[in-house]
Amino acid sequence: MAKILIVEDDRSIVTNLTEFLKGEGFEAEAVGSVSDALYRAGEGFDLALLDIGLPDGNGFSVCSELKSRFDLPVIFLTASSDEFSVVTGLELGAEDYIAKPFRPRELVSRIRSVLRRTGKAGSVIELEGLRVDTEKALVTKGGREIPLSALEYKLLLVFLNNRGLVLSRAKLLEEIWDAAGDFVNDNTLTVYIKRLRDKIEDDPAEPRIILTVRGLGYKVGP
Repeated sequence: MAKILIVEDDRSIVTNLTEFLKGEGFEAEAVGSVSDALYRAGEGFDLALLDIGLPDGNGFSVCSELKSRFDLPVIFLTASSDEFSVVTGLELGAEDYIAKPFRPRELVSRIRSVLRRTGKAGSVIELEGLRVDTEKALVTKGGREIPLSALEYKLLLVFLNNRGLVLSRAKLLEEIWDAAGDFVNDNTLTVYIKRLRDKIEDDPAEPRIILTVRGLGYKVGP
């Protein structure tokens, strides 16, 4: 479970964002000042969500400290969306920059993307009794190993790393086209999704993990 440090002094945003991230499987804690952010940053956090406007300083200085002292991935989450602020944040080493108001699902997707890129995503993913150890490339359910082909495993990871998001068939094809050197088109994608469901679902006819969103694609998780 990735541990997120929220550096934000707006209590309403903190309350809603903390609850939302916890619902998405993250551990989230919040501080409202520069001093508290630097005091808490060394406590095993995997990523910081950072506002620019803080009561005792600004997020740019915090970003510099978090990067140099703790090597902590940073996503700016701020109302300051002008070009200067965005460029400054990225040049200070932030991995991403998101303007308020933000879309919660997009934020989660971009958090997971940064965690994957920086090697902070954690090695075990669990959902509906399914357990995926990404370090060992091992998939189990109820303590029983589930053998997957390279392409099936890649497809499963794409779904799990985008929980809550609707993925179109075009997006899925884009993500897995080169897995194991296999050629995948729209027809064979249907086959692979069926094979994956047959292996990981308790009842493939009534799936609870890989859900079909009619007319749009597929999604995993709420």
